[in-house]
Amino acid sequence: MGEIYYVMVAILALLAVSGLYVGVTNDAVNFLNSAIGSKAAKFRTVLIVASVGILVGVLTSSGMMDVARHGMFHPELFTFREVMMLYVGVMFANVILLDLYNSLGLPTSTTVSLIFCLLGSAVAVALYKIGADPNISYLELGSYINTTKAMGVVSGILLSVILAFVSGTFVMWISRLLFSFRYVTMLRRLGSVWCGMSLTSILYFAVFKGLKGLAARVESVKAFVTWVDDNLIVALLITWVVCSLVLFFLQLFRVNILRVNILAGTFALALAFAGNDLVNFIGVPIAGLEAFTTTKAAGGDVGLAMAKLAEPAEGGNNIMFIILAGVIMVATLWTSRKAMNVSKTELSLSSADGGGEQQFSSSVFSRAVVRAAVNTSRFLDRIIPEKTKNFIEKRFEYADIEHSGAPYDMIRSTVNLTTASLLIAIGTSLKLPLSTTYVCFMVAMGSSLADKAWGRESAVYRITGVFTVVMGWFVTGFGGFIIAFILGLLLMWGEVWAFGAITLLCVYMFIHSNFMPKKKKEENKKSDVEVHEDLVGNTMTAVSETIKASTRIYNRTIVALMTENRKALKELTAEAEAMYEENRHLKYSIASTLRTTYGSDLNLSLYYVQILDYLNEMTKSLVHITRPSYRHIDNNHTGLSPIQSDDLMSINADVNEIYSRIIYMFTSNDFSTIDEVLIMRDKLFERLAESTKEELARITAGESNSRAGMLYLGIISETKTMILQSRNLIKSRRYFIEQEGNKKVIRQARIYE
Repeated sequence: MGEIYYVMVAILALLAVSGLYVGVTNDAVNFLNSAIGSKAAKFRTVLIVASVGILVGVLTSSGMMDVARHGMFHPELFTFREVMMLYVGVMFANVILLDLYNSLGLPTSTTVSLIFCLLGSAVAVALYKIGADPNISYLELGSYINTTKAMGVVSGILLSVILAFVSGTFVMWISRLLFSFRYVTMLRRLGSVWCGMSLTSILYFAVFKGLKGLAARVESVKAFVTWVDDNLIVALLITWVVCSLVLFFLQLFRVNILRVNILAGTFALALAFAGNDLVNFIGVPIAGLEAFTTTKAAGGDVGLAMAKLAEPAEGGNNIMFIILAGVIMVATLWTSRKAMNVSKTELSLSSADGGGEQQFSSSVFSRAVVRAAVNTSRFLDRIIPEKTKNFIEKRFEYADIEHSGAPYDMIRSTVNLTTASLLIAIGTSLKLPLSTTYVCFMVAMGSSLADKAWGRESAVYRITGVFTVVMGWFVTGFGGFIIAFILGLLLMWGEVWAFGAITLLCVYMFIHSNFMPKKKKEENKKSDVEVHEDLVGNTMTAVSETIKASTRIYNRTIVALMTENRKALKELTAEAEAMYEENRHLKYSIASTLRTTYGSDLNLSLYYVQILDYLNEMTKSLVHITRPSYRHIDNNHTGLSPIQSDDLMSINADVNEIYSRIIYMFTSNDFSTIDEVLIMRDKLFERLAESTKEELARITAGESNSRAGMLYLGIISETKTMILQSRNLIKSRRYFIEQEGNKKVIRQARIYE
């Protein structure tokens, strides 16, 4: 046995650690989002509950390690060398694939990733093995691969996507109809019974999913689980009654039983995640270690057939590795920033705030779905009695009684956890390979739809987002298969050299993705925080910086257009468009900003809205100057005439003078020269009108190039718009200062009274 296999085992161990990190980052969304989304508890409390669930889950792991050992291929037909190449290819492909998805902020299934990476690598190694042996036909490939298991996973996933979405929609609609958004009164009457039912399903899920693996080793637990299976209805009824009574007494002591349910559900899903998905992260490295120890004990023959891996895994032999994996998972949960990026995708798609800028764009399919839904809704409105319709609409009238600023309330969070737990428990009892990621995400989407979080303002974007994520899951399977297939062939062909090159590539990707964050993203995040901390100060800064940048870009654009400098115009166009997009983002975030900061101060709110609107229009005009100028020169059209150039340079000088005075007034709050600025503005407008007439006369007389003339007129028109919006900015600023001063005088008068 060569030294390369010792290195491979070490690499598998390192990839297991990185796989745990990437996997927990990806799957944390499954058990954290309901508690985070409803703000049922402090973030630290949610992490503590999830951490305990993970530690218990790894200790009750249910022997899923067999999937990595012989779930996708028949190991007795492969040698030790081939199995090690196969496993290394799987781990490399798995880490690359999951890290890519997490960087994009898209949740995916680690189960699908593992299955298809195993399948792709096994097919690659099998094809290489067949190609090297003339006595074996490629038609015998099926005997090496366990395709039945893979098809079972795919069919289970397809079923879970549809079932989870429909179930989440139905349960949420019934729950909201029962409790409404003003759920306090109804919760006192039926809360213990309803929450008792929810807690029963969560407990059954935890018992069935968590303790069934432990039952094989503990006789008393095995007897208990067997009794539950044999008397399921009776066991569930008893649990429901007991849970309802316990919650009823807790309610008497003013305990919020919804928080109890949410934290219990978080614990149960974290337990299931650790107990069932652990194989996705360490199953392959442990199988590789076992293959290594078996071969070493047999004398180190790399041609030894791996029949040992075809036998069931013995969990007790790997208990230390499992405990260590649990500790790493918990540490990752507390330290990973990317987990919050993945969570942000689901929360943004399930949030009721649909008026702002959306994370996803619309598509033909999403627009067609929304139109069909609107038409269906209109049809139902015509056939449903008016009283029934009014009753339903009243139950779905939104009211933020929790006042927590959470994306959704604790009723929806409880529905998400309960429905997901129950579906996974049912799927497990039927031995369907459901994915916790698929079920949790689709239940959340269904519940948000039923809760009317998808209004007409956001429905097309939400539907596009959901289908983007769902298609991303299925692309995971194909992508994992292809990546693992290519890596498997490279490892079999290049052996040591290929192994070294791929190792270096994966190390670079992991370090670059996790420890070298992009500076631009950090700056954007800091800017968002500053806006919330000091709205007035940051608004003044934004206006001053925007006007300064606009002046510079406008001036350079005129000069670059005169000199036909294509490169400079391209850079200026990109800079103007970036500035416009930044201001547009702020404009579409007005609603959420005012709700979370200064919504109670109407004077400040009006000032903020006006300023953003004027800035947006001003930067839009700048884009309409730079973009046509660049296209004109980029298409090699005739440049400006000397008369047009002289006029624009003179106009540019006036614009610079006006902007410099506006910036001074904004920064000093000294408006004594505002009348002078208005006079300068009027003179500039007269000059622009005169220049327009002269250019129209030249075009009519055929003395001016038509394209250059239209560009010239467009620049003059947009320049006028820019100056108008700048005038509006300074008037809005002066009005705000005067209003704030009046408030201060009134407050002082009241004090002296």
